[in-house]
Amino acid sequence: MSAPEAESLRARSQAPRPSVWRGQGPVVAVVALGGAIGAVARYAASLRWPAQGGGFPWTTFGINVVGCAVIGVFMVVVTDVWAAHRLVRPFFGTGVLGGFTTFSTYAVDIQKLVDAGRPRTALAYLAATLIAALAAVWLGATTARRVLKRRQR
Repeated sequence: MSAPEAESLRARSQAPRPSVWRGQGPVVAVVALGGAIGAVARYAASLRWPAQGGGFPWTTFGINVVGCAVIGVFMVVVTDVWAAHRLVRPFFGTGVLGGFTTFSTYAVDIQKLVDAGRPRTALAYLAATLIAALAAVWLGATTARRVLKRRQR
């Protein structure tokens, strides 16, 4: 006869595991797909509007600000207006917009500016991106709420 604890552990280890596709698998898949789409869009923008060496990185700045504004609008729409499918927020918010906006390129741009002897431009870029991104989220959300209120009248 074995100890009750050992029997309990054996029973638990033999229980079937739930399928990954019933849990977080679909979320991970849509985030990955959305991230690929967003990253390709960001890359296309960087090809269309390449950054000038040692100058203010306008393309990355614009991408981050536009992405933040869209996040503000999107979050109002999916929380206040539209009962979206459970995978819409991870796909578009985390995936597409997370892949489109870029903290890593922002950090690399700052380092490149410092290395090129442009610390003032780097500091201006650092501060301007932070302020503009936060303002863009707020402005996007506020504008979306106002537009929705007007449409309800």
